[in-house]
Amino acid sequence: MRAPGVSQTEDVNKPQDEQGVQTAYDEVADSYADHFRSTEPEQPVELAMVAHFASLLSGERRVLDAGCGAGRLLPVLAALNCRVEGVDLSPGMIRRAQQDHPSFTTQVASLTHLPHPDGSFDGYFSWYSTIHSPGEDLLRIFGEAKRVLRTGGHLLVAFQSGRGTHDVAGAYRRHGHDITLERYRRTPDQVATVLAAARLREVARLERQPAGADERDSQAVLIAQC
Repeated sequence: MRAPGVSQTEDVNKPQDEQGVQTAYDEVADSYADHFRSTEPEQPVELAMVAHFASLLSGERRVLDAGCGAGRLLPVLAALNCRVEGVDLSPGMIRRAQQDHPSFTTQVASLTHLPHPDGSFDGYFSWYSTIHSPGEDLLRIFGEAKRVLRTGGHLLVAFQSGRGTHDVAGAYRRHGHDITLERYRRTPDQVATVLAAARLREVARLERQPAGADERDSQAVLIAQC
């Protein structure tokens, strides 16, 4: 899930847990889903990386949208000839995914404990779904991604590029949601190192500068192969 623009940029030192992230996104699910209906936040170059990811897939082209939020990118992947389904930590987000995109299978699940057998997918799609996970959780998340990918499958991960941990709750408070939510910025090299530790080999990389006044951070997309 891609958080809106940051209004507060103070460093936050206490790592957040999954329960805190789930609670926050349950609270904002309807506002988020109503505001971001499709690919409004994305730049063409990012969508080109999504298309490139899809072009690398083979077999049944079965894709897991891991952290699908309200499901806004499920139709985008389906239009690229992917057989896509989604999981998300937030029941509120899955409720909206099932309401707004009922033709797709979606369910509540943690990225560290996916309810799928080994080798289930040809692609694993992580669109800003690791940005609230502390660094110590990344290897578990990518290890679980590798487990559900077939040999030769591909993973895409998108995230804000940089360093530091920031409070992003202010953007939601302006819409009446009193939540606590932190976002972690990481460099592409940092993420690539964790991917390699999970035995996922980087095959493509994008990093771009902020676009427009509402975007504070650089954005990055990595594609890796199992």
